[in-house]
Amino acid sequence: MTTTDPATPEARVPPPARPPVPPPPRWAVRAAHVAAWSTVPSGVWRVALVLGVPVGVMEREEFLAGFPDDSPLLALGYVLLLGAVAEAASYLTLGLVRPWGEVVPRWIPLLGGRPVDTGLAVIAASLGALAVTFLWWVLFFGGLLAAESPDPGVSAGEVLFVAAYAPLLLWGPLLAAVTWSYHRRTHSVRAVPEPRR
Repeated sequence: MTTTDPATPEARVPPPARPPVPPPPRWAVRAAHVAAWSTVPSGVWRVALVLGVPVGVMEREEFLAGFPDDSPLLALGYVLLLGAVAEAASYLTLGLVRPWGEVVPRWIPLLGGRPVDTGLAVIAASLGALAVTFLWWVLFFGGLLAAESPDPGVSAGEVLFVAAYAPLLLWGPLLAAVTWSYHRRTHSVRAVPEPRR
């Protein structure tokens, strides 16, 4: 009497690997890099302010007055933390044009090597693009334009301030454009029908 293995050879074949995602277009790679760097000038401006470098719009003492005991150490910690959070958030834009936006890097505990849920990545990036666009276009620069200026004309300090913070206006729209490109690339892979067996 012969017994047959209940697991047929077809059942032991692993599921087909996900087809490779096409490379991002050159414009999306450039846009992702500009978005990632857009937070650096304002971070440098804030650090310069805390360190006492004259930035023209606000004096160091005026800024420090907002912290307990006018603590420069606390202010510097706040500014560095704010810059680190902004930089980390803007750096995530690069994931939309890099392999780690498709497969979690192996060095990350518990998740390393797993495919990224591209739908979730698109939702998170889209919400991020909306949030930073609203923050910088409406709340920050909209507030600046609506505020009354005590002095007529524009000072050199105001020009420096605007030059440091203006790149933040690019962050949201560029993140939205790169997210759209990422969605199109990853969605085109999911839309390819699986071969018939």
